[in-house]
Amino acid sequence: MNGKGANTLSKVPELTLIFWVIKIAATTLGETGGDSVSMSMNLGYLVGTIIFAAVFFSVVVAQIKAKEFHPLLYWTTIIATTTVGTTLADFADRSLGIGYAGGSSLLFVLLMGSLAAWFWSLGTVSADSVSSNKAEMFYWMTIMFSQTLGTALGDWTADTAGLGYEGGAVVFIILLAVIVAAYYWTRISRTLLFWAAFILTRPLGAVVGDFLDKPLRNGGLALSRYSASAALFAFILACILLFQQRAARQSH
Repeated sequence: MNGKGANTLSKVPELTLIFWVIKIAATTLGETGGDSVSMSMNLGYLVGTIIFAAVFFSVVVAQIKAKEFHPLLYWTTIIATTTVGTTLADFADRSLGIGYAGGSSLLFVLLMGSLAAWFWSLGTVSADSVSSNKAEMFYWMTIMFSQTLGTALGDWTADTAGLGYEGGAVVFIILLAVIVAAYYWTRISRTLLFWAAFILTRPLGAVVGDFLDKPLRNGGLALSRYSASAALFAFILACILLFQQRAARQSH
């Protein structure tokens, strides 16, 4: 032992394979769930954003108040960030007329600003350093921006770039494979690789979610948004219950 606090528990899970499996499923659920409210229920992007923002703030407060890592609460918060990210990005891109390029650029600046403010304040943006309320507030703000950016990037790739949903999925899978290779065979900062992977899993989920529920004429499978969301939710819940996740540890 190196003294008190030598191995501090974080309030986020260890970065195992099951973490990334659930993360991708959660981002896909964010797309189908967000579209279910804003489009299938015909509530629109603004109302959908207001609804999901209220849920997001509620679960973030609960997460910050929690004394330790709770898998169900953590992943509920992740799902909340990805649903509000879906409707917020769609509102900015479509309702405000910023477009996918403009929305992606704006969100990228906000994401970089969040990371910069976090680093300036605490000296690190490592996920396993999230053991204080202040760090956790930066963590969830950064994640919310990354989820919203990912939605815009996914739509930009599939629609504006003309790659379609399958083509967009292939692009993001390749980029994630490059990150995995960099993790195992280079000395690039693990924190940098984490955030790159975290951001890129969101557009992957966005294009997969759109592929599941968009009409056949648009290149989708035309599945019900409700049934797709229910299946994804059941899968995530099963993963949480079947696979034990432990809190990450920060060595000092």
